[in-house]
This record gives sequence, structure tokens and C-alpha cells, in this order.
Amino acid sequence: MTGKRLQGNREPASPDAAHRTAPTRGLLTDLYELTMAAAYLGQGMAGDSAIFDLYYRRNPFHGGYAVAAGLETAVRAVLETRYSSQDLTFLESLRTSAGKPLFSGEFLQYLAGHCFRGSIRAVPEGTVVFPHEPLVQVSGPLIDCQLIETILLCHVNFQTLIATKAARICEAARHAPIVEFGLRRAQGPDGALSGCRAAYIGGVEATSNVQGAALLNMPARGTHAHSLVQSFPSELEAFRAFARAVPDDCVLLVDTYDVLNSGVPHAIRVARELEGSGHRLAGIRLDSGDIAHLSREARAALDAAGLSYVRILASSELDEAAIADILAAGGCVDAWGVGTRLITGGGPGGGALGGVYKMVAHNSRPTIKLSSNPAKMTTPGDKNLIRFFSAEGLMEADALALRKEDLAAGEALLIDPLNPRRRKKLAGGRRVELLEQIVVDGEPAGEWPSLEQIRARRREQLEALHEGCRRLHNPHRYWVGLTQALWRQRAQAIRRAAV
Repeated sequence: MTGKRLQGNREPASPDAAHRTAPTRGLLTDLYELTMAAAYLGQGMAGDSAIFDLYYRRNPFHGGYAVAAGLETAVRAVLETRYSSQDLTFLESLRTSAGKPLFSGEFLQYLAGHCFRGSIRAVPEGTVVFPHEPLVQVSGPLIDCQLIETILLCHVNFQTLIATKAARICEAARHAPIVEFGLRRAQGPDGALSGCRAAYIGGVEATSNVQGAALLNMPARGTHAHSLVQSFPSELEAFRAFARAVPDDCVLLVDTYDVLNSGVPHAIRVARELEGSGHRLAGIRLDSGDIAHLSREARAALDAAGLSYVRILASSELDEAAIADILAAGGCVDAWGVGTRLITGGGPGGGALGGVYKMVAHNSRPTIKLSSNPAKMTTPGDKNLIRFFSAEGLMEADALALRKEDLAAGEALLIDPLNPRRRKKLAGGRRVELLEQIVVDGEPAGEWPSLEQIRARRREQLEALHEGCRRLHNPHRYWVGLTQALWRQRAQAIRRAAV
């Protein structure tokens, strides 16, 4: 490829470049974070105070909510980030289009001693969240806040997407067990592990990912592939061999040849043989064909054989829509293995969460980003996020308020930031501040919750969310609004920015 070099081109690599130490987390960032940080330092602004909000603008999957995830891994990455000598050597090698060093020696020397010194407030993982709410709020020196943008978005965007997908799949399956089967289709090893963690937060009960199970202390589950059946002279011999290998956790894949005329009858025969030796067949798996029809017929055959305890597991490119359709058609499935569309966040409205990280205050003054698209305008200032509950214990509305506002009691009027004519009054009920202190001046503020505690929070949150907001299709829009005081501050910031 010919033409001008882009900013950030580096000098040719030496022959031993492939053997150098791998870059550390300091380089896991977008180049523009570093060039902006260099500009702040060069202009004497590195120590300016700033506040940034991380939020998203649209619910994924055309749904009514999202499940916050990825906070712990994101914050740990932020606090552990350092710039090694190898990192600095690489940055020193970068050149501008004019062939000059991209970064000054002063900036590289600054990075050599840099670590995050700011503070972080955030919505706890497992919390049900909505568009335009700050999931993470970062405050501190401007340069510190800027340098962690990419790493926060990388973790929170992906894991929130996958946790939300998992929650939707669990809802569609009517809370039958879900096994995450996505390792082989994930976006690389890190995506597989991060996605496994997020799926567990979202509600799956087990994973086929053995490393994920070991690291996360979650159940590992698996069956066998068609290759096992093809490796033996007959399907029956393959089933018998597998049953001998795992007699107390045997799930037989019955669709290699013919589900109803071969697979299920052979599974029934092996189940009876297992009973004779003091064991029980755990289940059969359907991985192709008309799952609704095949599962009904398989269930009838198993029950007729006195094997009502044998469970039916379904896989085959499933997601929440496919599962809902199978159950609506009378499918008799006890558990589900979901892979590609879960671990990648695939499906309509999926693919990426689209979270953003925007400055909302600079040197104690609220700042705003204007746009002809109201959805892209920011909400300025240091904020709280308060959740209001109805007398029945259901989530009623979320209020973005000034940090100094006291909304512990009394009436609150919320204004829709996208449609100021749309307003909602709230008087009584329980109220909870959602943003918790996570980091103070570069130090952790407390212990991290366990994954089981996060999963329990997600269950409680979804139980408190109106069923209309949990619908897979055309869900109700949950109320998120600004208090009058925050609305006025926003209007003032718009006027100042427009001058």
C-alpha cells in the first residue's frame, strides 16, 4: 500500500521483534487516548479536575433493559495498569507523517511513573440498567480520567452485552437450566473467558469452557460430539462406550443418524443397561432438526420406557427467539446449550453495546456535548442516580439528580431528557442510590462481591422489573428522567455552549 503515512507509524521492526516481551495493559488503549494525554501534559492541564460518565444510548437486542457487568475486571485492569520499559520503547518508536517522534521525551517520562490516582463510582454488577444512566463515573486529574477510557469501555461494553443476552435467554427458557457452549465461537480466548463470566452473571448455570469453570468456580458441563458416534462401528456401541466412561453424567447426542428411529431407541437401551449397573442416564441431546417436534416425540418415547427422569437438552444455534418459538410450539426441553449467539452477543440489535465515555465536568464546571440528535447530547455535571420503587416493590423510575440534591424523601418531578414535555411525579416508596464508591484516590474502597452475590443481585433486580419491560419483543420503556435542578443545569450549559 502506498501513500502518506498515518499518525502513529513506527520505525521498521528489528528481526528479533517477535521475541520481545508482550505489551502490558498500558498499551491496551486507543492511540488517541495517548495523544490527548500528551496534549494535556504539554499545555499544563494534566492536573485539571474532570468528571466522565460511562453510559449507553440504546438497550441491546431491541430490549427493555441491560444487565451491568464487567466492572470488577475493568477496575482491576485500571488499577494494575503501568507502562513498562518495553511499552515506552514502542511508544518512542512511533513517528508522525513527517517522520518525527510522535511523543516527546517529557511525556514518555511522565508515563513511566504513571498510575491511576482518581476515584470511581459505579452501578454494581448485576444491576438492571437503562439508556443514558451513568454505569461508571470517573473523577480526578484530567489525564488520569482520559487514559482509562478505552479499558473501561472494552470491559464494560462487552460483558454488559453478554450478561444482558444471557438474561434474555434465561427469561425465554422460563428459567430452565442454560449451559454456555460458546468457547469455540468466541472472539478469541479473552472473549471466551470474559463472555463466560458475563453469561454466568446473566443467569447461565454452567459452561463447557473448562478454564472458565476453573477460574470462575462455576459448574462445567458437556456431552459429546458426532465424531464419537462416527468413530465406532455402530451408534449403540458408541453410546455404550460413552456410558462406561461417564456412567453418572452421561448425556447422549442422538441426532448423528436418525433421532427417532435410531438415536432415541439406542439411548433407551443404554439407559436400561445403566440402570442394571446402578446408574442412570442423565439425558439426551438434540442438536439439529425440528427441535419442538423431536423433543415431543423423544419425551413420549422416554416416558413410555419408564425413563421420565432422563432430561432432554437442546442445542443448535439457539438464542432467546428460537427458544421462545420452540416452547410456544410445545417443545419438551429441560435444559438448553447456547453457544454462538450468546458468547458473541449476536442477533437483532446485538453485536455491541455501544457504550460511550463523555466528559461532564471540567475544573468543577459542568460541560456538555451538543448535537442535532438529542440522544447524543450529554447530561452535564456531577450526578447521583436514584431508583424509585412502587408500594408493590417494583422498580418505578430512575432519577438522574445533582450530586448535592437530597431525594431521600418528598416529591420528585422527573423530566424526560429526550422529550421535555414528558414528565413524571414521584411521591412515596423506597429509594436507592445506585452509584457506589469503588475507588478513592487510586485505592479500592472495599471488597469485591462474589459472582454468586452478583447473580443474586441480578435475580432480585429482574424480579423487581415490570414484566412489560422484560418482554422479548416491543417492551415497555422504563422511566429515566432528570430532576428539575439537573434539567435547569443542563439548559444553562446548553446556553453557555451555544454562545
